[in-house]
Amino acid sequence: MSKKTAAKMGRRDFFRKAGLGVGAAGAAAVGLSVSSAQAATPNKSADKGAGYRETDHVKKFYELAKF
Repeated sequence: MSKKTAAKMGRRDFFRKAGLGVGAAGAAAVGLSVSSAQAATPNKSADKGAGYRETDHVKKFYELAKF
């Protein structure tokens, strides 16, 4: 390599190499975090009675919206 090409790194080369580095770091982070992730199971017994309720403010909204 000549001194001109070795010392001169273009803008596109810089962004290409920076993008590869960021991609590799992101892949490593995902690989490390996947093993520790667990899905939460919903507690069905705590949901009794929960759901849609037609309260006073809901009735007022229906009245104003003419539903």
